[in-house]
Amino acid sequence: MIVVQEMMTEFAELTGLSSTAHPPRRYLWTDSFAVCNLLWLYRMTADKRYRDLALKLVDQVHHILGRHREDDKRRGWISGLSETDGELHPTAGGLRIGKEMNERRPSDRFDERVEWDRDGQYYHYLTKWMHALNRVSRVTGEHVYNTWAIELAKAVHRRFTYMPQYGSQKRMFWKMSIDLSRPLVESMGHHDPLDGFITYSQLQASLQEYQGRSKDADLAAEIADMAAICKGKDWVTDDPLGLGELLSSAYKIARLNSDGVVIDSGLMDLLLDSAAPGLNSYVKEGAVKLPAEYRLAFRELGLSIGLHAVERLRELRKDDRRASGRGEIQYNRIKPLERFLPLGETIENFWLDPGNRESAAWTEHRDINIVMLATSLGPDGYLG
Repeated sequence: MIVVQEMMTEFAELTGLSSTAHPPRRYLWTDSFAVCNLLWLYRMTADKRYRDLALKLVDQVHHILGRHREDDKRRGWISGLSETDGELHPTAGGLRIGKEMNERRPSDRFDERVEWDRDGQYYHYLTKWMHALNRVSRVTGEHVYNTWAIELAKAVHRRFTYMPQYGSQKRMFWKMSIDLSRPLVESMGHHDPLDGFITYSQLQASLQEYQGRSKDADLAAEIADMAAICKGKDWVTDDPLGLGELLSSAYKIARLNSDGVVIDSGLMDLLLDSAAPGLNSYVKEGAVKLPAEYRLAFRELGLSIGLHAVERLRELRKDDRRASGRGEIQYNRIKPLERFLPLGETIENFWLDPGNRESAAWTEHRDINIVMLATSLGPDGYLG
């Protein structure tokens, strides 16, 4: 835990969260995991400074990534709401990624390489922020954070999903403009509908615990949309971050089922079955034997987080197995993945080595690498 404390302290100072020596530097993916890490430290230490940093980070994200860029002629909330209404509904227009370059203008030529460095909105980053807000709500008991997550879900779902000209199944855009008015990348992210389905289900489960929920806040229609988009999809990947997300998603489904939220357990089985060939391929490629300069820490650490999810899934399924034959079937699907568990520790130990953290591959992505390593070392903040 001490290492996680040191890393999150470094992150907070470097990105202008706890120090005025640096201007605030917000990036939605990184900050989503950082909020979860800070909440975990608060729960582990009872030190309110970590809770306060998590809430301050939420506030910074909303007031920076929920508003137009400084180099944009547009001003105010990207939702178009007034200053007063924007404060009450900071996620109503989505949230920017936080890339250094401004978004591509309609008249600009599309360049796939440059597009990676341009701002806009990514659906899979937005679902991570929804998850972070849900964690804040659960840890603090403040329902407004889950409400903001639901408002975000509804706002981006309307813009990212669409019915194609030919076909009867909805699809999704991968990247949208800052104001959600136009797609920037029209292809669909491999796991985006899965992220949406599980995250919406988490928000809905929290919503049902609150008193006086309104019909407008209900996500049943959006959950049904995502379930339909997910139907028949192939989730197999050998990308380490994608593999980690598959394993984490399987665990989240198991947690929801254990909490009484009925999700077809066949989806969890499918995700576990889909992860196995990708893990075999990744190990055979020998990527974890390469020097630091040829590796991307945050992608590998996404996998190690997922392997921690397998550990927790195993324990959860062992408990269920005592009461249900179905649990036995699912445990048998988990068992083939157990041989990959040491891989997570190998990845963590490699990036804990100070020498490897001096490489350009680490320093060029320092913020996200610090936070993902901290998450892997303290995964319960993110996994729940």
